[in-house]
Amino acid sequence: MQDNKVALITGGSRGIGKAIALKLAQAGCDIVINYAGNTEAANKTIEEIKALNVNAEAYKFDVSNKDEVNENIAKIIEKYQRIDVLVNNAGITRDDLFIRMTDDKWLDVINTNLNSAFYLTKPVVKVMMKQRFGAIINTTSVVGVYGNAGQANYSSAKAGLIGFTKSLAKELGGRNIRVNAVAPGFISTDMTKNLTNIDEYLKLISLKRFGTAEDVAAAVKFLALDTDYITGQVLEVDGGMVI
Repeated sequence: MQDNKVALITGGSRGIGKAIALKLAQAGCDIVINYAGNTEAANKTIEEIKALNVNAEAYKFDVSNKDEVNENIAKIIEKYQRIDVLVNNAGITRDDLFIRMTDDKWLDVINTNLNSAFYLTKPVVKVMMKQRFGAIINTTSVVGVYGNAGQANYSSAKAGLIGFTKSLAKELGGRNIRVNAVAPGFISTDMTKNLTNIDEYLKLISLKRFGTAEDVAAAVKFLALDTDYITGQVLEVDGGMVI
């Protein structure tokens, strides 16, 4: 129905997801975003994307619910007949020291941050295999590489995404589907706005500043659209962190 590539971004109504959606729209992609609950924010993001002269839609569903995912992906595929770029970006935190971590805190993060990538990617890959083209980018984190006290659930989910990325890259490369990940460090978003001891964190960063959502979006756009020979990689967007 159109010549533009179609990009689907989960958790795309605000923060890093919104920046990714806008960056891909600026590059000429039609955009589909998923969001969990804030319809006002999603609608505002869609208006900003449409102002860039591309098509844009928002779908509200729970990425950790397999049935909701399958129902909505089917609708998206029926309408657009293709998905060229998938960005598994949706994520939450439920931080606590491991000894105090409840089952709910563990499962909520694993389901939203890791299982969702399995649920989303499986139906999308079927379309990409028919197209013999696709780019999948998973938003992981530097804590998935290095770990972090108080985030055993989050670090485990993000580390799982790295293994997921590398395994899928090996499986899907023969179908011209590339799978990569970005691993943000300290990025100025709602997740980091309440951090204390900022100066201590800055000591770990070679560039001596937190990154922006746009920094991450630029990396995603590069992996999605600007290269056709990079797959199975984890690009750390962390300002040169020294752990």
